[in-house]
Amino acid sequence: MASVFTKIINREIPGHIVAEDERFIAFLDITPLVTGHTLIVPKKEVDYIFDIEDDTLAAMNVFAKKVAHAVRKAVPCKRIGVAVIGLEVPHAHVHLVPMNTVNDINFTQPKMKTTQEELAQVAEKIRAQF
Repeated sequence: MASVFTKIINREIPGHIVAEDERFIAFLDITPLVTGHTLIVPKKEVDYIFDIEDDTLAAMNVFAKKVAHAVRKAVPCKRIGVAVIGLEVPHAHVHLVPMNTVNDINFTQPKMKTTQEELAQVAEKIRAQF
């Protein structure tokens, strides 16, 4: 069965996509830790990040870097934190989290409650930075 991320990639369900190329897609987390929390996902469905082929994993990091620069321009923050958890969805992904304090990337904290309209506005601000 396709992961929820594959369904977003295939446009079977909506996602607030901020960047995409032939191998990767970046979209906003619908339950963000902070405003601008973005996921980087390979289009090829692989469960565990360290099972991704070396060249694809390297390219994924380069793609993430481009997205991180756009997020940082769109969402004022000191840094973009990077996390790989991999337990929530069986499809490898990287979290890019705008940070002003280390607590901003604390996954045990309650998630934000955001509307689709708020997510759409943030996604547009990020897309505008490319």
